[in-house]
Amino acid sequence: MYEITDSRVLLDAAIIAVRRDAVTMPGGRSAHREIVEHFGAVAVVAHDGERLALVRQYRHPLGRRLWELPAGLLDIAGEDAVDAARRELMEEAGLSARRWEMLLDVATSPGVSDEVTRVYLATGLAPTPRPEPRDEEADMELAWVTLAQAKEMILRGEIVNAVAVAGIFAAAEGMTRPVDTPFALRPQALVRRRGGSGADMA
Repeated sequence: MYEITDSRVLLDAAIIAVRRDAVTMPGGRSAHREIVEHFGAVAVVAHDGERLALVRQYRHPLGRRLWELPAGLLDIAGEDAVDAARRELMEEAGLSARRWEMLLDVATSPGVSDEVTRVYLATGLAPTPRPEPRDEEADMELAWVTLAQAKEMILRGEIVNAVAVAGIFAAAEGMTRPVDTPFALRPQALVRRRGGSGADMA
């Protein structure tokens, strides 16, 4: 049951691929399923003890700017997820953190994509130099809000990014796991095919 009998790539683009699998369904019928392959990603709830960092950036598929957590792709083969999170926090918010904990993994659209984002809680923050931003990041806005304010923004529809919603509520609950918790759902198909290359546009 659910055996893949055929698989082919329909689209191979910069940061995704689209694959069509023939899958044996319960009862024996074969059905086609299209899967958007993704590198996977990391996101960071950066909290200074009173407030957390949000970034507002343009998201072309929705044609608007969204409030989100600092985040980025896992598009470097062999890079540990928390190292990617450290890099993204520096690049997008100009911050480093002394303490890192794992909050949760978010499967953003499991009906069509293998994308999973690991969300971390970063505390003990300090400013750090960031590289010259480009593309969407050059237009990025940074804001600091309390957890209570962030939850209100979610409920008012001002924060709609699914990873940000999940990460903020998880941080508000204060339930963390060790930073080295195994990332069993980390996507592998696209990284294996590409050897880790990809344009970081997250």
